[in-house]
Amino acid sequence: VLQTRTEGGDPVTGHIISTTIGGKNGEPKRTISYMAERVVGTGSFGIVFQAKCLETGETVAIKKVLQDRRYKNRELQLMRSMDHPNVVSLKHCFFSTTSRDELFLNLVMEYVPETLYRVLKHYSNANQRMPLIYVKLYMYQLFRGLAYVHTVPGVCHRDVKPQNVLVDPLTHQVKICDFGSAKVLVPGEPNIAYICSRYYRAPELIFGATEYTTSIDIWSAGCVLAELLLGQPLFPGETAVDQLVEIIKVLGTPTREEIRCMNPNYTEFRFPQIKAHPWHKIFHKRMPAEAIDLASRLLQYSPNLRCTALDACAHSFFDELREPNARLPNGRPFPPLFNFKPELANASPELINRLVPEHVRRQNGPNFAHAGS
Repeated sequence: VLQTRTEGGDPVTGHIISTTIGGKNGEPKRTISYMAERVVGTGSFGIVFQAKCLETGETVAIKKVLQDRRYKNRELQLMRSMDHPNVVSLKHCFFSTTSRDELFLNLVMEYVPETLYRVLKHYSNANQRMPLIYVKLYMYQLFRGLAYVHTVPGVCHRDVKPQNVLVDPLTHQVKICDFGSAKVLVPGEPNIAYICSRYYRAPELIFGATEYTTSIDIWSAGCVLAELLLGQPLFPGETAVDQLVEIIKVLGTPTREEIRCMNPNYTEFRFPQIKAHPWHKIFHKRMPAEAIDLASRLLQYSPNLRCTALDACAHSFFDELREPNARLPNGRPFPPLFNFKPELANASPELINRLVPEHVRRQNGPNFAHAGS
């Protein structure tokens, strides 16, 4: 919708943005105004600010990006195609112009107050580890969101990291955000390798692979899991080479076959021969075996050996969430965890049985998997 004016130039705190929506198919036009309250994120893309809708009082996040008039905005196209409890939702969007005639796209999204990054910081500042129940809740929902994103719109996020995982501190619901780097990967079509934030970059990206798959997101999610369990990043590297050294120190030197799986152009490359460090020695002594097992299935050199997001959801590490009387530590119910719909379309009956606990199936009758719960 193009009729937009910004009172007083660029939206920083206190500015009001008004836009007209509706007017299609005979529905009445109405004006919506947003008061920009504070900037919550800035990046190469533009800014994200928290705003209040003056008509409804609702708080939203508005991502404002410079729009190239020659191209459609890929993030907008992808956001429009997604609808899932663990993916941040787009409410609407509008264009605005500045006095210098620059065109900006404004994506109005639901506002979620915290990020996994800030929650992690809170625990590390208090010198504490995140309680395992929250590690399970947050990682399960992250995988469930990825299972949807990878299979339904067929999107690879390409920047999974704690900063891009939103957490509602009251309900503990998790939502994946920032689809600014996301792309539908087409087999046989090359993609840029310089993608994803450093600590979370899959090794095939460091090797410059251009034919990668959604399993790069699974590697990133494995790094997030390890970070929640450890309280600090597992592979902190200052440069790409550094990053690779950190990975080799844990996984050992990749075999020729593993290198071939990551990027066939590198098989003649000489690596320092380092033995793998046993996973159980990376984590503290009381770490449950299931947690270590899941991390080891995600953090594999060969992209095709990493488990899928849906397989990760079904992993025994998350069994506690499927118990009939499982609750949040404060006694409140969990956020919705089993209302699967489209992401189970191609799942085997065994997998569906693992993902939808019996007590949920009993509540929902026989046709739960198709209708969602």
